[in-house]
Amino acid sequence: MDKFTTLTGIAAPLPMINVDTDMIIPKQFLKTIKRTGLGKHLFDEMRYTPDGREVPDFVLNRPAYRDAKILVAGANFGCGSSREHAPWALLDFGIRCVIAPSFADIFYNNCFKNGILPVVLPQDQVDLLMDDARRGANATVTVDLEKQEITGPDGGRIRFEVDAFRRHCLLNGLDDIGLTMQSAATIDDFEGRQRAGQPWLWA
Repeated sequence: MDKFTTLTGIAAPLPMINVDTDMIIPKQFLKTIKRTGLGKHLFDEMRYTPDGREVPDFVLNRPAYRDAKILVAGANFGCGSSREHAPWALLDFGIRCVIAPSFADIFYNNCFKNGILPVVLPQDQVDLLMDDARRGANATVTVDLEKQEITGPDGGRIRFEVDAFRRHCLLNGLDDIGLTMQSAATIDDFEGRQRAGQPWLWA
């Protein structure tokens, strides 16, 4: 998993509440177990017409936001079914940070496991960042995880809080496998002792 330290990029505004995981990545794209290739289907039913043409008014289809790295969204983002494909699709598109007043719990947890930083802020602060994001190509925002600070295009700063353990994992690029591998020597030692003392388990 890639480390998340400081991210500077265009912030795209999505002022919708209750954006569920089926809106983020519709069910017909869940057949794959690969984490790549889903970005083109992110928000598929809002980005494209039934015959596959782009909807020009959808935010991620506008020229200013095609390379957005940050999404500023409404409350209860990521609700609905617990599909991990939702953060996969965001990440594959290039979104590394989602800022909202609240998130669905499972989606929130899945973000950390996949290298995305979900930031919870009071509604009034989200509104300020939403206004910044509406500036289009001038909506450059910096998210500093180490300082736990967001800097807007005018230099204004907003503090945010992240659980210390999750912050450590993102800063060091540690997913569940990475965390386990930090104890590889201890695991190897245990298996060696078990193999010697209980060889029938290894037959």
